[in-house]
Amino acid sequence: MSMALAASTGGALANTSSSLTASSFTADFSAMEALKDLASKGKGKIGILLPETTTSARYTSFDAPYLKEAFAKAGLSSDQFIITNAQGSESTQLTQAQSDISQGASVLLIDPISSGVGASVESYAKDHGVAVIDYDRLTLGGARSYYVSFDNVEVGKKIGEGMVSCIADWKIEKPQVLIMRGAPTDNNATLFAEGYDGVLEPHFKSKDYTKVGEPAGTWDPAKARTIFEEQYTAHNTINAVVTPNDDNANAVISYLKTLHVPPQKFPTTGQDATLTGLQNVLAGYQCGTVYKPIYLEAQAAAALAIYLRAGETPPEALVNGKTADSQQKKDVPSVLLTPVWVSAKNMAGTVVKDKFVDASKLCAGDYSDKCKTAGISVE
Repeated sequence: MSMALAASTGGALANTSSSLTASSFTADFSAMEALKDLASKGKGKIGILLPETTTSARYTSFDAPYLKEAFAKAGLSSDQFIITNAQGSESTQLTQAQSDISQGASVLLIDPISSGVGASVESYAKDHGVAVIDYDRLTLGGARSYYVSFDNVEVGKKIGEGMVSCIADWKIEKPQVLIMRGAPTDNNATLFAEGYDGVLEPHFKSKDYTKVGEPAGTWDPAKARTIFEEQYTAHNTINAVVTPNDDNANAVISYLKTLHVPPQKFPTTGQDATLTGLQNVLAGYQCGTVYKPIYLEAQAAAALAIYLRAGETPPEALVNGKTADSQQKKDVPSVLLTPVWVSAKNMAGTVVKDKFVDASKLCAGDYSDKCKTAGISVE
């Protein structure tokens, strides 16, 4: 059973804070109630620093409300935490961190725009005796205590495995594969690539597939489209492309449609389970997408923050992994959650069941029949 399904149907509910594990969290946030006593003992506020809204709507649609719900279920009042979004400005993110600390934050939870600003925030926090947790992205060279994210190498593996499965299912002959990456400033992009490179390299070595190119990475969909157009113009034999998220995939798909490429003829991949990405999966332009149930990540991060705010060490069963900081040559204690590969076959039982996507929007217009084929009903 996938984590998404397990989370939706119950999972292991922690009775006490010491029994929390990385798999304790559920869609109803009930595990957070075990932290009420710990939350009542803590001092100071928790500052949450989110990065932007331009390339991903997740931070306003999911992270912020889920974090609020997690803290509320644990017994924190709204004046005991501060949630801000830097809207893509590194200077704003640093200023927001400084402001949170001046307002009495004893713990910061940061999803850094870049490792540069993340390190600046963490250095400032350390000088002021404030603990920091990296959220979703690791700050290379930072001074955080913990890291919370999905297992990003596993995310990449699922992208690679999805591509391999799709090439077989769509009967792509002599696969000519372009490898695209996320922004080089994002450590997650490096980890994603580690995952899908590991899956695809044996196919390149055996010459089952041909690697056509591996251009510089970006998270900007417009730039991704330009990069793909340049690559396709230079190598018009390309018939598959590893795209590291749904937005970049959609940029590629939009261009392929101008060339009148039909469905199930040119595999692309993705992650984030966006509405557009899921529709591209249903339409046969994208093999699948990696779903990361953000309600799990938000609860894990909130739980860690509550432990640190109370001056307590989180249980080992919660901190279930380590992540390498390549700049510092050391491992960071981490809570690593399990992502889910979503295709048309399991869409109904994952993102739709979890209400991560609105089925009425997913199945609107031309997608109505495709949803019916995939077993997705609109209530």
